[in-house]
Amino acid sequence: MPGRVLIVDDDQSMCELIEADLACRNIQSQWRTSAAEALLVIEEGQFDVILTDLQMPGLNGLALCERIVANRPDIPVVVMTAFGSLETAVAAMRAGAYDFVSKPVELDLLAIRLERAIQHRSLSEQVRLLSDRVQQANRFSKLLGESPAMRHLFDDLRRIAETDTSVLITGESGTGKELVAKALHEQSRRRTKPFVAINCAALPESLLESELFGHKRGSFTDAVSDQRGLFLQADGGTLFLDELGEFPLSLQPKLLRALEERTVRPVGSDKEVPFDVRLIAATNRDLETAVEEKRFREDLYFRVNVIQIKLPPLRSRGTDVLLLAQHYLEDFASRNGKKIVGLSDATAQKLLDYEWPGNVRELRNAIERAVALARFDRIAVDDLPDKIRNYRGTQLELGGDNPSELLKMEEVERRYIQHVLKVTHGNRTLTAQILGFDRKTLYRKLKQMGEVIGDDAAS
Repeated sequence: MPGRVLIVDDDQSMCELIEADLACRNIQSQWRTSAAEALLVIEEGQFDVILTDLQMPGLNGLALCERIVANRPDIPVVVMTAFGSLETAVAAMRAGAYDFVSKPVELDLLAIRLERAIQHRSLSEQVRLLSDRVQQANRFSKLLGESPAMRHLFDDLRRIAETDTSVLITGESGTGKELVAKALHEQSRRRTKPFVAINCAALPESLLESELFGHKRGSFTDAVSDQRGLFLQADGGTLFLDELGEFPLSLQPKLLRALEERTVRPVGSDKEVPFDVRLIAATNRDLETAVEEKRFREDLYFRVNVIQIKLPPLRSRGTDVLLLAQHYLEDFASRNGKKIVGLSDATAQKLLDYEWPGNVRELRNAIERAVALARFDRIAVDDLPDKIRNYRGTQLELGGDNPSELLKMEEVERRYIQHVLKVTHGNRTLTAQILGFDRKTLYRKLKQMGEVIGDDAAS
């Protein structure tokens, strides 16, 4: 079978003889007359087998074999020796050789051994690639999707999972930001350490500070004992800050200092305590707008936004809606002991037509409800929530056929801007991109429309 062989022998005539014979068998080969030269060419080229003599001046064949096995274990080594004793064979195998042949070399036998080694490497490579593909396919198995948007997401996650780089996950509410954060943690080198999550919007400022950084006993009224903050509880693992856009402005300098210095100072303490965590943050807010409006520190934004992962809304994922619906259907049917096998055609169409403002979370709740109400082995339209069952696609009405009903361009623009804001859930950065404006232009138009700029409508 075709292959690439490197021949190493201090006898040049032997190298040329083997090279000529292998060429007749459609096996490519090169040769070198010393182990030192061979090591150099191995670094530069790609070979399927190394064929080396045992007895050579300087670095001998066994030592060369050991070096190759240590640095390129994927390449099998076949050793040639004029001393065909059992001890020599054992020494070659102990050095990591795949096979050995005795001198004087029988060319037909040598070709068989080399072809076997080439096939061995080919099969090993196929198994390795297959294993990688299976691992990649299952690596983010809790995140389901086959749409181009999800394939792109999976590719990004695979590339950054093993790093310690800070990640900012953005996307609408309900798109699965915490699920992505957990997937990154589970596939990182920190997987055996804690994954600690906190919702920054769920706690008042004073309690949030204590939860994150810890406190000393007596530092405030209810501090009856020392408490380790979440930065220290997550030491060695991953800290997930959800709803980062809600983080109090007054605490942002302390968070920035902790991330920059990799130390925290508990409330009521004068000592800095080191920590080692990977930070993953998430927000459904437009942080760039928040920075411009002085509601979020620019330096903190750049510190957490080293790599940004944007989660696609469910309405942009096409038939992923049905894939997810089937997954949830099977899960809830199993939990409730109901024999439900799928969706009716009409139900599937309703799910595809709906805009899913609540994204995956809303779909999950809708399917849980449908499974609970289902009377047959397939989910019917009547089992869906009213707003999905009765949904009709919205259109931007510009006017009728009567000239007196037609709108001025100013009014058309106003209505379209409002429509885009609704679709983007108030994300002004995304709205500006869709409209082809810069953000300053969008702000100016919003002011003209009477919109309150400081009131971020993102949800």
